[in-house]
Amino acid sequence: MAEWLFDLGNTRLKCAPLEQGRVGEGFAVAHDGRALPGDWTHALPARIDSAVLASVAPAPLRASLLAALGGRCGRVSRVHTEPGFAGMRIAYAHPERLGVDRFLALLGAHARGPGPWLLVGVGTALTIDLLDRDGHHRGGRIAPSPALMRESLHRRAPHLPLQGGRHVAFADDTDDALASGCEGAACALVEASRRDAMQLVGASPTVLVHGGGAAAVLAGIEGALAAPTLVLEGMARWARGQ
Repeated sequence: MAEWLFDLGNTRLKCAPLEQGRVGEGFAVAHDGRALPGDWTHALPARIDSAVLASVAPAPLRASLLAALGGRCGRVSRVHTEPGFAGMRIAYAHPERLGVDRFLALLGAHARGPGPWLLVGVGTALTIDLLDRDGHHRGGRIAPSPALMRESLHRRAPHLPLQGGRHVAFADDTDDALASGCEGAACALVEASRRDAMQLVGASPTVLVHGGGAAAVLAGIEGALAAPTLVLEGMARWARGQ
């Protein structure tokens, strides 16, 4: 039986098969927030028995994804944030206010084993969430990602480039200064969160970094681990529990 996972974010669609309860080798598709590329379904099998969808994207984009799946998929189950699942409980009193991608990342981390875990998502936003060793979400933080910082500066001052530069302690040109400032701000928040987490739970959490902009944070945080499929891992755990 062909089962697939679909994580529709603000800039990318991540797709992967569910193979014996685990995330198989998948692919990602970039989009502009309005429509998916016309040929994105070519990498999918001709027939999918069931699919699991999580989305933080606008409704029209989600509708276009569902329309594309309608011709080849027997059943689509959509994930919504829940107060708790499989021994993991979120901190939010109103679950609908916690993005489903953060919920699934927490679930994916909990499925990896006892924490504490510090989960860092680097996409349009920079999200940081703490999960303690008992599977309790202790809350999180949201800030602009390095890419969004660059975009915001470029909109206000078009002469400042959107990309380029390298992280150095003290830059001697604008490109490096932008990279150092924006990436450094993100890494500083992660480091501060790790220190705060240690005081809160009494142990240094393992830092798991995921998302399209993960590379810059991984390079700046000692001991951080790349977890590119963390949200999909949470979807797989959710699917096993249904």
